[in-house]
Amino acid sequence: MSAQTREGRPAQPRPAGPDASPNAPPNASPNASLLAAPSQPGAGRLEALVINHPRLRRLAEILFWVVFCVSQAIFNSATTVMDLQREGVDIAAWEPRVWEWTSNLVLLLLVPGVVAFQRKFPLYFGVWRKNLPWHVLASVVFCLVHVGLMVAARKGIYLLFGSAYDFGDWPRELVYEYLKDWRSYAAILTAVMAYGFMLRRLQGEAALLSEPDAGPAFEPVAHPERFLVKKLGKEFLLPASEIEWVQSWGNYVNLHLRGRDYPLRSTLTDLEKRLDEAAFVRVHRSYLVRLEQIEALESEDGGDAKLLMKDGMRIPCSRTYRERLRSRLVEGRKG
Repeated sequence: MSAQTREGRPAQPRPAGPDASPNAPPNASPNASLLAAPSQPGAGRLEALVINHPRLRRLAEILFWVVFCVSQAIFNSATTVMDLQREGVDIAAWEPRVWEWTSNLVLLLLVPGVVAFQRKFPLYFGVWRKNLPWHVLASVVFCLVHVGLMVAARKGIYLLFGSAYDFGDWPRELVYEYLKDWRSYAAILTAVMAYGFMLRRLQGEAALLSEPDAGPAFEPVAHPERFLVKKLGKEFLLPASEIEWVQSWGNYVNLHLRGRDYPLRSTLTDLEKRLDEAAFVRVHRSYLVRLEQIEALESEDGGDAKLLMKDGMRIPCSRTYRERLRSRLVEGRKG
């Protein structure tokens, strides 16, 4: 069933947003419809934590990878020492610990790179065949960087202990390390994708309304007045007129309104063509803002600027788009 009609008739207006009630009065909001099932029990607290505290969420993300890599270093060091003792290998106790700590700390440094690469070349349905070869290549680069930094760190630490570190036969050892590193790369990638899926479920993922199966569209599809958002069993409509600013995020754009972000699978350039050009202006290669939401423009060195939005957000404005923004603001004052 099309989101625009229910049994061939336009959907009754309801309050927009994930917290809106399906029993709200029909005149609660003329711009949005709630076509939703009741929210899933127990989702409220987790949703509030994830959506309303982005800084806390980012800190939790960093802590997760720190704890994971440090735990790996501790436990792997212990098991390696026990294995060497069991085999009767005469080696200083600090050496296996150096091996494991250098390996895992370098892995920790590489996690942001994997996250950024996944954002650039996502593996969701429809594009995974095209992007998978890039990730195979990235796993090779991942291994080379991991081994290079790891060996350099080990050589430095061994030097401090008055000893010398020998990596062994490089071609053979690189093959050995790659057989381990591609699995590490895949594990990090899987964790990042699973976490992204969970976030989209909690935040709600936006989509453009599709053409109805029969009859004319209730509203223009090429230039949408609303976006359909699916979230935890709910479907609700977000008015395009309430979007405050948009940020490019890899193969997604985040629609920001009322303190929340709703990811939409689109490029910023394509969305810019669909939104009302009289209301929105491009200010950066990664940002599109609603003119009436700009509180102030703060100049910076080099010709760039910062936009202070009414919600308190500071958005970069590059010099490439600054003159166009100024002319649009002047036009708005004249109007």
